[in-house]
Amino acid sequence: MKSRWIIAATAAIGAGVLAASMMMGASKRVEVLAPAENSTASRTPACKADKKANLEFTLKDMHGAKVHLADFKGKVILVNFWATWCPPCKAELPGLIALHQQYKDKGLVILGISEDDEPETLRNFAAEWKINYPMLIGLNEDELFDAFGPLYGLPTSVIVGRDGSMCGRHVGPATKEEFEQEIKALL
Repeated sequence: MKSRWIIAATAAIGAGVLAASMMMGASKRVEVLAPAENSTASRTPACKADKKANLEFTLKDMHGAKVHLADFKGKVILVNFWATWCPPCKAELPGLIALHQQYKDKGLVILGISEDDEPETLRNFAAEWKINYPMLIGLNEDELFDAFGPLYGLPTSVIVGRDGSMCGRHVGPATKEEFEQEIKALL
């Protein structure tokens, strides 16, 4: 339990640092991947073929249904770690909702993984914000956070290619356009 408080405090401090750096114009992007050698230059990001996303996790969604992340293999997956109490996470939501609507039929899956919210809190929040993509419960899922981490702050988003390779990572809110540029190159 003590480690959860440490993580929460670290996330809050990280969010503050990220917010300050964003206001000063600093880049939010933590990991920028160079174009693949066999790609179409700068349009297609290189995915780290040796760095596969661990999708062997089963989480419950906000309604209690089990969701196995591996079921989404073969699709481009944007995994968004966030929390309802996080202002930068809320700032990012309209773009994620729009991306899901625009690209869900083209092979994109957005998975919102709430870091520490209870299902009822998440259901109420998702209804209020009209979130249209799967919202999963990350409460007490430390192994999942370790597999996609380290998570230095919220929101943190990881983009996974169709082959399961890690293709991008953002710490802090990203715009719809930033995500879209990376996602379109992978679809």
